[in-house]
Amino acid sequence: MRIAVGADHGGYPLNERVIEELRTAGHEITDFGTHDGSISDDYSDYAREVGQAIQRNAAGLGILICGSGVGASVAANKLKGVRAALCGDTYSAHQSREHDDCNILCLGARVTGVELAVEIVRVFVAARFTGEERHRRRLKKVLEIERL
Repeated sequence: MRIAVGADHGGYPLNERVIEELRTAGHEITDFGTHDGSISDDYSDYAREVGQAIQRNAAGLGILICGSGVGASVAANKLKGVRAALCGDTYSAHQSREHDDCNILCLGARVTGVELAVEIVRVFVAARFTGEERHRRRLKKVLEIERL
């Protein structure tokens, strides 16, 4: 699977560990950085890059990492067609894909331990939208909201 990954300085070095895990699992990664946690930068720039990769179908999924995951989630969800989920547990990660058809996972490097974060990534990437009628109905309503 093609996966776009982006992280600000607060998400470094978790992004390096996530990228390593995804590559080891055989995924094709588009790495938007950052690779230097000592330089302050802005999560919104990475959210735009990863979100636009989703919009143009250059990636099937995205992963964004910042300090809390909140800023990245807020910014990514401003892009049309992006459904970014901030997940701190595996249950939310698979539900976000299976029920809500989310296409970007957001993680907080300062609030989620490395091993848990890696497991959340594995679960998110492995999950698929079930397409059940109730989930399609709800997603249709979300898409109608997006048009407002």
